[in-house]
Amino acid sequence: MSIQEAVPYDPRSVPLGRRCVARLAVGCAHLLAVLPPHRIRTVLTRLRGGSRPATLAEASAARETVLAVSLAAGGQKGCLVRSLATVLLCRWYGQWPTWCVGVRVRPPFAAHTWVEAEGVLVGEGAPSDYYRRFFAVECPRNARRTTADRAE
Repeated sequence: MSIQEAVPYDPRSVPLGRRCVARLAVGCAHLLAVLPPHRIRTVLTRLRGGSRPATLAEASAARETVLAVSLAAGGQKGCLVRSLATVLLCRWYGQWPTWCVGVRVRPPFAAHTWVEAEGVLVGEGAPSDYYRRFFAVECPRNARRTTADRAE
């Protein structure tokens, strides 16, 4: 758990409209979180269409908003809901960060989900090699670029 997660955000610091959208995103994230990983991946792959890559600032703001409106998302075991709500909130505004599923590579080993933007872990407080990615749902524009880079 990072230091940011230990200090709760004030929901009143978020404008009412954004707060309502964030609560909707958190509710949808809770519904998605009960699905098997391949279903979540399928849903997110369909939702990402037509979006543009989220900047680090946009993804960080979305994550902070999610943490402000949901205590469950801020907990140590809230990574799935937190990451899903973050990507859903970004998608509402036409952006898409990379949603990642993987594990910590250093003890204690555990499954984890997180969000990346501009190749940086968003709000995790850990170096990029702290997690091993199993799969990710990237912005369609990033996915095409990554595939083209691999072909070269």
